[in-house]
Amino acid sequence: MRQTIKFVNSDKTQFFNILRTRVDNYFIENNISQHANSAMVFKTIFMVALYFVPYSLIISQIAAGWAFWLCWVIMGLGLAGIGMSVMHDANHGAYSSSSLINKIIGRALNVGGGDANNWKLQHNILHHTYTNIQEYDEDIDAKAGMRFSPNAEYKPIQRFQVFYVFFFYSLMSLYWTTVKDFIQFSRYGKDGVDRSNKKERLKNFFIILNWKVFYFLYIIIVPIFVIGIVWWKVLLGFLILHLVAGLVLSVVFQLAHVVEDAIFPLPDAKGNIETEWAIHQMQTTANFARNNWLLTFYVGGLNFQVNHHLFPKICHIHYKKIEPIIEQTAKEFGVPYIYNKSLFSALLSHVRVLKKLGRNEALTFPIG
Repeated sequence: MRQTIKFVNSDKTQFFNILRTRVDNYFIENNISQHANSAMVFKTIFMVALYFVPYSLIISQIAAGWAFWLCWVIMGLGLAGIGMSVMHDANHGAYSSSSLINKIIGRALNVGGGDANNWKLQHNILHHTYTNIQEYDEDIDAKAGMRFSPNAEYKPIQRFQVFYVFFFYSLMSLYWTTVKDFIQFSRYGKDGVDRSNKKERLKNFFIILNWKVFYFLYIIIVPIFVIGIVWWKVLLGFLILHLVAGLVLSVVFQLAHVVEDAIFPLPDAKGNIETEWAIHQMQTTANFARNNWLLTFYVGGLNFQVNHHLFPKICHIHYKKIEPIIEQTAKEFGVPYIYNKSLFSALLSHVRVLKKLGRNEALTFPIG
């Protein structure tokens, strides 16, 4: 069992109370729902089509030659797009006021080879609660020779991580689709993250298994054994799909937390983090490229990661509008607001942090 961590608002700051009131008032005054609107519905259809239209062209054998391989690349972009722009909101309960609709749309993750239940445990509970806290936030866990936190154990091989880290990023989706869900299912049951009883856990295991069977049935078995496409082309296309999706997903999420100025705090001996939870989110999370409308459209507003961490129940389609409220309130209370102006500047910041962590150098900002 992990040590229980508590966020202690010792300064009695009213930052989040006031910010939440201001954001709520924005929706009330403009008579706007915090959930999906017509633009979000269009985006949902677009992202689903980005994945399934190329798939249809592949199994209908309309896509031949270079178009065949391009379809797998587009499917990878579509899979990442569904993950960032569709299932992410639904599994946070932000897509709709209906829990049933959220559940149905959230299952888009299962259709793409993942598992919504595991994802909620890792992302909604561990990552959103304990952002950038070593051994609690699995997104910064040291894995495959990579080091994402100054509080993680240092290994000499990590000196070269800046040269190989993006290769391992690209494997993330493939790892997730094949074995990660089963590993997490076992671990979360043992360490108490999953508090389901035995009957519920057995049910959840078969849900994972059944969806995996369904996924590999339509993505590999049908093209090879039903349609008759050469097996190595399907397997190579499958690999291309996941290399593209894995790279996109990993980079987008890393640019929000493993960048300069984001801190990596540690709890004290009593398990306390001496700051309000909302301020902790501001200290560990970064926005980037907020004026890039195309990027914002594709990544589901995850370039407004600060907004998302503070208000995960608000659909990302509204992040651009509430951004000035968050920035201004942070300024009033002297709370950090971390922002990189472009995708490229955020990427460079991430690379600089990777280099310093790989050399076991002290970062130029507090680490807790």
